[in-house]
Amino acid sequence: MIKQTINVNHRKFATGLFWQPVGVGNTPYNYARQLSKPGNKRYTLYTDYKSMIGLTNGREGARFGMPSAAVEIMESLSDFSSFLGVFKTDNNHYYLLAVRNGIIIRDIVIEQESNARKLYSELSSIPDWSALFAPASWGMPKSQEKFLSDLIISNNTARLRNISFVKSVLPSLFFILVFVFAVVYFLKSPLGESVIPKKQERLDPEIAEEYKRQIELKNQELDEQFHIVKKEIEPLYRPYEHLPDMSERARLCYKGIAFVMQPITGWNQTHAKCDDKYVSATFKRDFGTLNDFYGIGSELMPGGIVQQMNENEIIVRVMLPYLDTMSSLDERDQTTVMRDITTNFQKINTAINISGTKSTITNGEETEDVNVIEVSAASKLKPAEFMQVFKDFDGVYMNSVNWNSNTRTWNYEVMVYTK
Repeated sequence: MIKQTINVNHRKFATGLFWQPVGVGNTPYNYARQLSKPGNKRYTLYTDYKSMIGLTNGREGARFGMPSAAVEIMESLSDFSSFLGVFKTDNNHYYLLAVRNGIIIRDIVIEQESNARKLYSELSSIPDWSALFAPASWGMPKSQEKFLSDLIISNNTARLRNISFVKSVLPSLFFILVFVFAVVYFLKSPLGESVIPKKQERLDPEIAEEYKRQIELKNQELDEQFHIVKKEIEPLYRPYEHLPDMSERARLCYKGIAFVMQPITGWNQTHAKCDDKYVSATFKRDFGTLNDFYGIGSELMPGGIVQQMNENEIIVRVMLPYLDTMSSLDERDQTTVMRDITTNFQKINTAINISGTKSTITNGEETEDVNVIEVSAASKLKPAEFMQVFKDFDGVYMNSVNWNSNTRTWNYEVMVYTK
């Protein structure tokens, strides 16, 4: 198996780490010990960086004190919260690093170029990368070439440490014991004579104070390193406390879908969707070309993110602007609200799927159940008209709306939060 280390600027760096976010109320060391319990893989080393820990073991080439290549590159590319990169190493292997929203999702050295290129292609199909990096010889669209020697230039403190408590604390205990034996040896004459009845001598108070001070300092270091330090607990995020006005939300989705559903010669619009953060449209090729689409689409939809699924299908995605939010919760019980919603749809002869459920929210320390009613329906009504059915209810959020060009029908998913 290929070793998961790379050499850059005459220094060796660890790769191939298994990265995991550290939950609220946990410490990197304690979480690393939990994940290193016997199972499919035994981890012996870890490092922590921001809100993550990376784990590995010596069998893959990593050693105590070795810095992490992923952390070094993230520091150099700190302007990008999400990026995907493949970098050629000095032994003609390929190092792939993928970061999504500040979290490392892949960190691996790959021996074969074909395998590295395949994994890069699979990951690059995920939308919304802030930056793409690949060897220039690959000719990957929207990517640029970067070199490890230019990215790994700092001396980051994210170095590998032992997960084993014994291995971690042994060096500190060794120095403590050396100090204690040195003090005892220095004081052995007065201590030996103190047990002789015929002659009593007092311990030098200055030496005793120095001994006490050194022991306290070492204990403080051990406490800081191994004792659990509780992080400040974040308040519970209750979704009904952050809801936009439902009419404003409906109008925004309608305008967003109209923006991305632009006529492009030789390409057919199949459907468009407005979800929590984005509005997107799917186009299928008829007789047009990719150059036609990119040439016209860039003018009609400036700022759009283009995801080419294949040569015949393209998705265009645009981020929605922020809407002010407020706290809104229907104070009636779930059963009553479900009955009233069903009645309103019966009045306009529209079939719906409706169900009541509980959603559990947590911050790592506290949990709370939230009552949610989920409503889905197909309708010819535009978003602003459709949402008028819910005008007498509080806690309403249009989760998504999908426009089907073939049937010319709107498909809605609405959530209603109740007491």
